[in-house]
Amino acid sequence: MLKVAVLPILTVFTLVSVPKTAIADYLTSEGYGGEYRYELWSSDNGKEYHLKIWDKNQDTKKDNVMSVVRFESSRKALNYFDCYYAHKSLPECPKSR
Repeated sequence: MLKVAVLPILTVFTLVSVPKTAIADYLTSEGYGGEYRYELWSSDNGKEYHLKIWDKNQDTKKDNVMSVVRFESSRKALNYFDCYYAHKSLPECPKSR
């Protein structure tokens, strides 16, 4: 009878103690352009990208990020950086900035 009571209790404790899977971000690329530097981070599922932007003289480990923007693809994120921060003249860039 004791075995019958202990098994369900152990099962409940096991289920409660199993951690949920955490979604991690991964550094995809980093670089410079104009007066700024960036880090591009990808979500664990690869469906979302975060572009973190700093002044080029700031330390990315110590200084606060200047801007964080989310994108659906790495290409859109890097085009955004090139157009608005590196001031490149790409076909993807809007004409009026």
